[in-house]
Amino acid sequence: MDVDREQLILAARAARSNAYTPYSNYRVGAAVITADGTLFTGCNVENASYPASICAERVAITKAVSEGHRDFVAIAIATENGGAPCGICRQVMFEFVPEMRVFLVDEVNVTGDFILRELLPHGFGPDSLPDTAQR
Repeated sequence: MDVDREQLILAARAARSNAYTPYSNYRVGAAVITADGTLFTGCNVENASYPASICAERVAITKAVSEGHRDFVAIAIATENGGAPCGICRQVMFEFVPEMRVFLVDEVNVTGDFILRELLPHGFGPDSLPDTAQR
């Protein structure tokens, strides 16, 4: 599937405006697209109990999974400075599609274009478990 990179980036930037970040003031937006062209967005949502916070990437992925989608093609992640996803987000994305495209963007530019496996080399995914494990 050809990805409309610009559409994905615009959606991630728009989602960023909904971020709830009273503690870090670091707003993040994400937009993920599935193989059938369905788009899901997310923003980071912080909490006074810091571990209860959730990143934009995981919000978008979780929304998609909750609607029955798991075949991700690409994700755009929008931050103020083009920052990369945290380790937990990389792991969550790796669970579904280690070959997914990842676009990192700031407010104006694309700062990175990766395959997820490049951001999480030697990642642990479903194929890492013994064949006897339930999947």
